[in-house]
Amino acid sequence: MKLSSMLLAAATAAALLAAPVHAATLRWAAQNDILTLDPHSQNHATTNAILMHAYEGLTRYDAQYRIEPALATKWTFTSPTQVRFELRKGVKFHDGSPFTADDVLFSFDRIRQPQGTMGIYVTGVQEIRKVDDHTVDFILSAPNPLLLRNIVDFRIMSKAWAQKNNTVNAQDYKAKEENHASRNAMGTGPYRITGWTPDQRVTMTVNSDWWDKPGGNVSEVVYTPIAQAGTRVAALLSGDVDMLTDIPPQDIPRLRADAKLAILEGPEVRTIYLAPDLGSPELKHASVKGKNPFADKRVRQAMSLAIDRAAIQRNIMRGMSIPAAIMVAPGVNGHAADIDMPPKADADRAKALMAEAGYGDGFEVQLNCPNNRYVNDEEICQAVLAMWARIGIKGRLAAENMATFIQKVQNFDSSIYLLGWGVATYDAQYTLQSLVRTRSAGADGNFNFSRISDAEVDRLVDAMKTETDEAKRNAMIRQALIRTRDELLLIPLHHQMRPWAMKKGVQTVHRSDDRPEARFTSVK
Repeated sequence: MKLSSMLLAAATAAALLAAPVHAATLRWAAQNDILTLDPHSQNHATTNAILMHAYEGLTRYDAQYRIEPALATKWTFTSPTQVRFELRKGVKFHDGSPFTADDVLFSFDRIRQPQGTMGIYVTGVQEIRKVDDHTVDFILSAPNPLLLRNIVDFRIMSKAWAQKNNTVNAQDYKAKEENHASRNAMGTGPYRITGWTPDQRVTMTVNSDWWDKPGGNVSEVVYTPIAQAGTRVAALLSGDVDMLTDIPPQDIPRLRADAKLAILEGPEVRTIYLAPDLGSPELKHASVKGKNPFADKRVRQAMSLAIDRAAIQRNIMRGMSIPAAIMVAPGVNGHAADIDMPPKADADRAKALMAEAGYGDGFEVQLNCPNNRYVNDEEICQAVLAMWARIGIKGRLAAENMATFIQKVQNFDSSIYLLGWGVATYDAQYTLQSLVRTRSAGADGNFNFSRISDAEVDRLVDAMKTETDEAKRNAMIRQALIRTRDELLLIPLHHQMRPWAMKKGVQTVHRSDDRPEARFTSVK
C-alpha cells in the first residue's frame, strides 16, 4: 500500500475513534449476495466480508493491513516449524459459551474438509495440538512465511454449537447442500448475524459482549444485494441506503457532483480474468470434437491478442480499471509494473495464430459469466465475445447470478469462464497456489477449475511456500507470474478500481480487499 493511502487510512481510523458514540444503523448495498453463512465452505469475497463480522481468526488486519492479535494474544515461534499461540481468555461465542482451544482444533479439522474451498488459509499447517484450554501449537510441514496472514481467514466456529446442530461437516455448496451453519452463524465477532434472506438482505446487530471495542457507532447493519446497477444508484440517491460499495463506473461523475454524498477513493487488489479449460481432452460446450483447442498455446495467444483491453477500460469501465498482463494487482506483493504490460490488441496476428493452430475457420464455444458479481461483468463478457468473433471464435454467452454460476464452475461444467480474484493475504502466492498450481490434496489448486497443470509453476509455488529469504522468495513469485503470463495459463483482463459512495454522514475506512468493516464505521 502507498504511504499516502496508509496515512489516509490511519487518519480515518483516528477520526472514527473520536466519533460520537450514539447507536446507528448502517444500510449498506452492493450488487452481490453472499453464498452461505458457513465460514468454512466458500472462499468468496462478499461472503467473507459479511462473515468476518461474526467470525474471527487468531489474527486480523488493522486499518493499515498490519497483522495484529485477535483470538490469539501472542504467538511464539518455538522452532521454524512450530508456533505456540496463546489464546485470548474470557472470550465468549454469541450464545455465551466460552471460546477455548477445542474450538480451534475443531475448526481446523472442519476447514480442511475437501468439499469446502477455504483450506488455502491453513496451507502448510500439518497439525494443531492442544497444550491447555488457552494454548495451542501449530505444527508446520515446513517454514511458512505467510502463516500469520493466511490465518486471518481461518475463522473459528463453536465446536459445541456445531455438534448440537449436526453441522460438524462443512457445507458442500457445489452439491447444493444445506446445513445448519449455512443458514445460521455462531462466532465470537463484533456483530451477531440475525438473519439472511437470499437476494434480499443480511441483518446484523452489535455484539455488546465482544472482547474488543469498535471504533465506530454502528449498532445494526442491513446489507442489501441489489443486482441492477441503476436500482443501486437510485437507492443511494433517494436515501434508502447509506453506503454503496459497488458503483457503476458510468455513474461516478454524477455521484461525485452530488453535495449530499461523499466518494471514498481506493483501488482493489482484484484481477478479472478468463480461465480456459486446458486439461480436458475435449471441450464440454464447444463445436470442436475429439480435441481441445484451448490446449494449444497459439489459440490462447490469439484469444488474448483479440481482446482490446484499452477499449474495455475506456468504454465499459469508464477508466475504472487497469489493463492487466499478470494475475495480481498493484498493492499485492509480487506485482511489478515492468511485467504487467498487456499486449495491444492485434486481430491480424490473432487470426494468423488461429490458422497456424489449425483453426483458421474458427469454432464455437460457450463462455460462462456471472452477471451480478464484478463491475460490469456481463458487459465485459459481451465485449470479449464480440472481439473473439473477429478471429472466428463464435461465442455463446451463458450469464447468470453468482450463486448458480459458481456451482457450475466448481463442478467443472464450463469450457471457459470469467472470474475475479482478490488477494486476501496481499501476497501473490495466494493467487498462484489457488488458481494456477495443479490441483492436489489439500489447498493446492483449490480454485483451479480450468485444469491447469504446469510443472514449472508447480515447482516455483511449492518452493515459495517454504522460502523464508525474502529476496529469493520474491524472485520465485516473479518467475511464476511471468510463466503464467507467457504460457497464457489464464488470460487476465484488468485490475478493478473500487471507489465507494456514501452519505456525507458516513465515515469508514476503505478496504482494498473489498471488505467494508462496520467496526471501522460511524454514521451521523
